[in-house]
Amino acid sequence: MILKNHYFAGKKIKGIMFQIVITEIGWIGVVLCTLGYLLLNLRLLTAESLNFQALNIIGGLCLVISALHNSDMPNAVANSLWVLIGFYAVGRHLKINKVREKN
Repeated sequence: MILKNHYFAGKKIKGIMFQIVITEIGWIGVVLCTLGYLLLNLRLLTAESLNFQALNIIGGLCLVISALHNSDMPNAVANSLWVLIGFYAVGRHLKINKVREKN
């Protein structure tokens, strides 16, 4: 195995360490997205809540990073769409609250 040097947060790290970091980022994404879905189904969060959207956006971004590193383009695209939908929902939420505050 050839170990390549990678840079993460400005620090040079060996290839195997970089792969471990990327894998951990992916697992964090799985946990966050799954936690959001669980809390939604337990009715502890609503689909409109910023907490639910934050879990989806951050989790999705983590999964995008992992997928891109591993050249898994279908997964990267699916999670990128997931993140974009999350940002759309946050924008809609903020817009609705702004209108309510004016009234």
